[in-house]
Amino acid sequence: MQTPGEFVSGQVRSVREKVDQLAGSVADTVAAEAQQVSTVRSQVGEFIREQRSAARVSLRELARTAGVSNPYLSQVERGLRKPSAEILAAIAKGLEISAETLYEQAGILDRRAGNPDTVAAIRSDDHLSERHKAVLLELYETYVREHATTSPVPVRPPRDHTPQDGEPGDDTTPSKETA
Repeated sequence: MQTPGEFVSGQVRSVREKVDQLAGSVADTVAAEAQQVSTVRSQVGEFIREQRSAARVSLRELARTAGVSNPYLSQVERGLRKPSAEILAAIAKGLEISAETLYEQAGILDRRAGNPDTVAAIRSDDHLSERHKAVLLELYETYVREHATTSPVPVRPPRDHTPQDGEPGDDTTPSKETA
């Protein structure tokens, strides 16, 4: 038979173990989220550096046009600072790219569906206003979503497959010109 003191000690020990277990779980979750934030910061910084290099704009020049200090912009590019949406918009303006592009890189906006090259081509077209780009991207994304749900992905035969009568690639199938 347990004494009341032994019972209480056992309960306290059980509660401490449970708290330690939960604290470890919470610490793991916080560490994982911190790592994810750090990764996003570094991706945004790398993207900004790549865009700056491609535009042949110096760090000092971009900092001036974005209205931030050189050290701050350098820290953003190295993933040490997380810029606000306003700073991202100013950087985007200095790089002459859409703010939406940087917002996606920073995880503020969800990425658009579709081919990234097509999305990039629309965004980089200097002849389109930001409004026109947004409308085109919305239309393109809608088309991609609808097309993905209504048409199955065509299955191509292996390269060593010999087409049967009536299959695409069968030389006996009449062409539009001969039909």
